[in-house]
Amino acid sequence: MHDKSPRKTWRAIGNAILANLLNPKLTLFFFAFLPQFISQDHDPLRQMLTLSAVFMAMTFIVFLGYGLFASAMRHHVITKPRIVRLVQRIFSLSYLGIGAKLATTHR
Repeated sequence: MHDKSPRKTWRAIGNAILANLLNPKLTLFFFAFLPQFISQDHDPLRQMLTLSAVFMAMTFIVFLGYGLFASAMRHHVITKPRIVRLVQRIFSLSYLGIGAKLATTHR
């Protein structure tokens, strides 16, 4: 049932990298936020690259943690139909609540 071929794994990784590279929010973040921390006394390019590398490393560590947690929890959730139904109901009620809120919102 689970096809864990290396080809599928690398394709998923490639798609994730491509999605992040094509996301304009990251570029805007680097150009709008990071320059505030650049000192005029030192090489600005080097400082931007250093701050960018630190940001990328921290992001990688956080996403790695998310991935490991999701992987560990997947088995516990998927193998228990009761939990799957509960999660489905929670999401359904959430969407109904959002829909009701949107339907009753006035401008």
